[in-house]
Amino acid sequence: MADLHDWLTRNAETLDQTETLNDEVLPALAAHGCFRAGVPLTLGGEPGLHGDVRDAILGIADVARYSVTAAFVYWGQRSFIEYLLQSSNSALRDRLLPSLLDGTLAGATGLSNAMKFLSGMEPLSVHGTANGDGWTLQGKLAWITNLRAPRFVAAAAVAPVDNSTPLVAIFASDDAGVERSANLPLIALRGSNTAAVQLDNVAAPADDIIATQAPEWLAHVRPAFLGMQCGMSLGLATAALEKAAAVAAKGRGQLSDDIAAARQTLAEHTQQLLDGVADGRFVTAAPLMFKLRIAIADLVQQAVTLELQAKGGHAYLMQEEDGFARRWRESAFIPVITPSITQLQAALAKHAATQ
Repeated sequence: MADLHDWLTRNAETLDQTETLNDEVLPALAAHGCFRAGVPLTLGGEPGLHGDVRDAILGIADVARYSVTAAFVYWGQRSFIEYLLQSSNSALRDRLLPSLLDGTLAGATGLSNAMKFLSGMEPLSVHGTANGDGWTLQGKLAWITNLRAPRFVAAAAVAPVDNSTPLVAIFASDDAGVERSANLPLIALRGSNTAAVQLDNVAAPADDIIATQAPEWLAHVRPAFLGMQCGMSLGLATAALEKAAAVAAKGRGQLSDDIAAARQTLAEHTQQLLDGVADGRFVTAAPLMFKLRIAIADLVQQAVTLELQAKGGHAYLMQEEDGFARRWRESAFIPVITPSITQLQAALAKHAATQ
């Protein structure tokens, strides 16, 4: 992975602030086997520490130490792969998985809206009309990452117009009726191919259905979705605390105890996340995962603040900030990535009110 780390270190600022390299991120990650982490060996995966999605969480965290933009792309691609791994549609998995693993096909999660729907935060934004053995899709997904040319596939949770049980389907960029917007004008993470997609009478045949019972399936895949999402936070917090510790050791030792405490908390949160994803507790006890996601996001803010305090005025000098400005911008994304911290807090309040 040293070559990948070197590439990310050289290009982190470019990935964050421009679209210059947005077509190179996916191949760079794929070349180092990133998308094979946590995938069964029989399906093209590579050996790892755990042999399941925990390896992907740790892989995303490792990349996020160098570039949250690249980690964001990693999360999008690997989340879509996870959807196929957890789908009963083995033909769809067999058809798409090889090109997703080698990075020749981009996969976008598209299920941020669905995860909010699952917790009662908002209605589904894509609707479907039964059409023979498939569906016709209509709606908009306002924020999807990893919509890379020349072709991408994405998942969408679909609310049938007849009010039957929602389902999860895929669509491809070359399907009739799929319209991708220009990349969103983000303040950071601009190399992530993040855009909106409009679906206008898009055909989704039965072969392209990931799950026929969306609520049940989403509840089972949500720990992996949020767990890999937390990987971005774990990596960013690690990087900021490493920088803070290195600077504090040279003259601001009064911060050392706070930095050490934050690193200990980071290690504890990481283990709690990995354990919860592995033993299945987050499937039936989603509030536990919501609280952990909030705690990890809070730790990111603490970490970048400690880096700022350790560097002092040097953090404001362009020639001496050493990536701090990028990490500060990246940290501003952590509370708003869907589901946002505010939305999770609202879901927790709603849950508490029903108990």
